[in-house]
Amino acid sequence: MGCKIEEFKQEQKKRMRAVQDSMDVLNGKWKIAIITSICCYGKRRFSDILNDIEGISNRMLSKELKELEINQLIKRTVLDTQPISVQYELTEHGDTLQTIISNLTDWGIVHRKKIVGS
Repeated sequence: MGCKIEEFKQEQKKRMRAVQDSMDVLNGKWKIAIITSICCYGKRRFSDILNDIEGISNRMLSKELKELEINQLIKRTVLDTQPISVQYELTEHGDTLQTIISNLTDWGIVHRKKIVGS
C-alpha cells in the first residue's frame, strides 16, 4: 500500500513541475494575449499585435516577443519591404497551444458571464 502512495506522490510532483514549467514560459500579463493575437490570424506584423493588445508598449511587446521566440513558440521573419517590417507566426511547437488558447477563451466567456452577468 505504501508503494502506491509513493508512486502517486511522485506522479503528482511531476504534474506540478510540468504546470510550473508551463507557467514559467507563459507567465506575465502579455504572453497569452500575444500568442492569442498570432493564433487568431496566423501571421501578424508587430504593429498588428500592438494594435490588438490594449495597453502594451512597443518596448514590452518587443521583449515578450523575444522571450516567446527563445522558447520556440513563435517564429520571427523580416520581410523585404520598404520600410522593413517583421512578421510573427506560431512555430509547430507554438501551435500546440491552440487548444489551450481555445479552452481559455471558452472559460473566460463563461467566467465573465458568471461574474459580470450577461
